[in-house]
Formats: sequence, C-alpha cells, structure tokens
Amino acid sequence: MDGIHDLGGMAGFGSFEIEHHEPTFHEPWEETAFLTNIASIAMLGAYNADEYRHSIERMPINEYLPARYYERTLIGVTTLLVEKGLLDKADLDRRAGASVRVSQPAVANIDDGLSQSTTPRFTVGDRVHVRNMHPPGHTRVPRYVRGHSGTVLHVAPLFKFPDASAHGLPRRKECTYHVAFKSRELWSESAEAEDTVVVDLWESYLEESP
Repeated sequence: MDGIHDLGGMAGFGSFEIEHHEPTFHEPWEETAFLTNIASIAMLGAYNADEYRHSIERMPINEYLPARYYERTLIGVTTLLVEKGLLDKADLDRRAGASVRVSQPAVANIDDGLSQSTTPRFTVGDRVHVRNMHPPGHTRVPRYVRGHSGTVLHVAPLFKFPDASAHGLPRRKECTYHVAFKSRELWSESAEAEDTVVVDLWESYLEESP
C-alpha cells in the first residue's frame, strides 16, 4: 500500500542526530513491546511478520510520523491482538484509562497478475521493469522503483510472498531476484552517476523491460 511508511527516496524530513552508545531500549516498556511482538509471532503463532508490518503501515500519518520506533511496535501488536480476538478493546481502554489506539482493518490484496510459477522467469543479466502498481494492501515493492527498469544480479531462492501472507491468505512461495538500478534511472540528474541501488523483488512485481 502507498503510505508514509514508504520513505525510500523521499526528502524534506530534516536532519537527524546519531546517538552515540545508544542503548537497545531507552525505557522498560520498549523492551516489553519488543518481547510481546516476538512472543506473539514465535510462541503464540497469533500472526506473522508480514501481518505485523502491515499493522504498522495502517497507522494514520499524523500518528505514524511523531511515534517512536517501539511505540509503533506497541500499536501494531495491540492492533493485531485485538483483530485476532486475543485482546478485548474495551478491556484495554479500561486498563489504560483512555482509548487505546488501533489501526484500521487490513485490506486484502488480490491481483490476477500475480505470478504462480516456482520456476524463475528471469535470469542473471536480464533487463526487467518494475510494474507501476499501487495495491490497497501490503506490498514490499518500494515506490521509488515502480515504473523503472533494472538488471537482474542474482536469482534468489523461493520465498513466501508477503502480499498474500500479510492478509492471512494461503501462504505460497515465489521466485525472488536481486535487481540493480542505476541511481540516475531512479532520481535522474540529482543522483551520482556511478551509484547503483540493489533491491530484492518478487517475480510478481516484475515484467520484461520494454
């Protein structure tokens, strides 16, 4: 889905300061949020990593931008546990003394153009074009490469297709590729002429380069 979480290639957010010797967690609740997410995935099997990513993507822009990393984690986990029926929203509100933030329900992403083959369609050296797609649900194809062409560097092993698993749909594996893009193909003259960006892409995102 298109959203503020897809920041690749975007500018205008100002500078940031690197915190030297930064601790893993600044406050105890951050570790709790992290461990709750890990336990919910690995121990409870309540949801998968793609569903978790999509729960954070669904945060409204006015909440996403000012939120800290582990605050987003906490909102994403809470959203999924409520949706899966493991937590009661009214009970959470009562315990928190206020309305607990949860994201909007997920939108399934079904596209008739998705690849169903487990045999690689492309090989190393092929020129490929990224489909200019704007799905309503979860996807792992960055906006900054959509509509652009690159070269296959490596044919990677089959891997689960996130656009399906993020919505609780039947999980399936699909061919994946490491694709190299010239920086100027993506950002024209504003990029360094010799720079290259390598992006991991599923076959459903790709077509033959025109």
